[in-house]
Amino acid sequence: MWLAAWPVVAVLALSNEPAPLYVLWQDDIGFSSATVTAVYAFYIAGLLATLTVAGTLSDRFGRKPVLLPGLALALLASVLFAVAHSVPALAVARLLSGVAVGAFLSAGMAAVSDLADSTQKRTAGLMASSAMVGGAAVGPLLAGLLSELAPGPSVTVFLVQIALLALALPVVLGMPLPRRTTAPDPDPAPTTGTGTGTGAGTGTGTDGTGTGRRLLRIPSAPRAHRRQLLLGLAVFAPAIAATGFVLSLGPTLLADLLHTSSRILSGSTIFVLFAAATGVQFAARRLRTRTDLLSGAALTVSSMVALTLAVATTSVTALVASAVLAGLGQGLTQLGALTMLSAGVPARRLAEANAALTAGGYVLAGALPLAAGALSDATSLTTGTSVFSATVAALSLAGAGAVRAGTAAARPPENRRPSTFPIAPSVASPLAPPTTPRAAFPIVARPDTPSAGRRAAARSTE
Repeated sequence: MWLAAWPVVAVLALSNEPAPLYVLWQDDIGFSSATVTAVYAFYIAGLLATLTVAGTLSDRFGRKPVLLPGLALALLASVLFAVAHSVPALAVARLLSGVAVGAFLSAGMAAVSDLADSTQKRTAGLMASSAMVGGAAVGPLLAGLLSELAPGPSVTVFLVQIALLALALPVVLGMPLPRRTTAPDPDPAPTTGTGTGTGAGTGTGTDGTGTGRRLLRIPSAPRAHRRQLLLGLAVFAPAIAATGFVLSLGPTLLADLLHTSSRILSGSTIFVLFAAATGVQFAARRLRTRTDLLSGAALTVSSMVALTLAVATTSVTALVASAVLAGLGQGLTQLGALTMLSAGVPARRLAEANAALTAGGYVLAGALPLAAGALSDATSLTTGTSVFSATVAALSLAGAGAVRAGTAAARPPENRRPSTFPIAPSVASPLAPPTTPRAAFPIVARPDTPSAGRRAAARSTE
């Protein structure tokens, strides 16, 4: 399971690797800051487009048929970055890197969970989430260091990245992943048209498998687990929007506050953000999922307060503190959300559910920083940042309120003493309401109830 996380780290390193290098390409090719935003938009487009299909394809045909093409596209993107001398080349490379990252955010993280047994689901969620943010942290730091210290600043970085991806290939090929089945989906999505099923079970559908699920559709979670998906998104989306702001406008803030364009400093700031996001997940691995979500939302709000203070007072210390707090907030909310999904969503829908979580988060992470940048150009950096901070803080507080209200019903009554026997986490989410005999919270033993007495009497007469 631990080794399976390496390909996720290697591919996710490519996601933020170009960030410290845009200043080099601007000097070499000659384009404006608006073009930088347009190139980044190609990455978001590739990422979101892939997330709409990769999860479903992975759940239907298996992880490797999605991971191997994703790895190949990551290699191709790295080659294009290394030889890029035009804006179209950068745009295509960014698009391909978005597709590759989207494949590994859904199928790659689900593959880690596949290799965990029923007692390791929380550990699997931790490993998948940490691999994601760990790779995102290593990439920009590596780019900043190599571009300043090594020859060929915009080439050496991606030669090293190609080597990292090559090391991930045998890991993907050797994954003993379970084969996906064509068993009927108990929660099929609405379909159009008809088709004859060829797998186990009967029904109609557009994919020819008889499961009634379309391959091309917006990713979601099974109906029974959509509540958990929405609760996770309520706090995860604002948190990742906060980190998205640091990734997009962080170098601009650093330049205004420190009057420096150091690529090492820019890459190190992003590294600290994602290192905090990774470290906090290991530190919080024994906390309840509800605590993860609420604490992460509180940290996101604190990050926005620090960001507002940093811009108002031109304080570098406050800016760094904001980045660290944003990383902590993303790490905890991501851990909580992924744990809910991996603990409750069936394996055949897990990659799709992961894709839905990530896509929902990235929609907000792409929209809010871009809006903040446009507002900053129209007014001032202080105004744009302040409005962004207030918006994200308000969304985080609203999300925390939704989590508190949505999870209160799933907690056992205070006058009942739960048993110490753990529930298999693959049965239900930790926050799911007790709608089945195997509830999401610990089993409550009440031998003094009339029904329990009748069952005991019946057993004694057998």
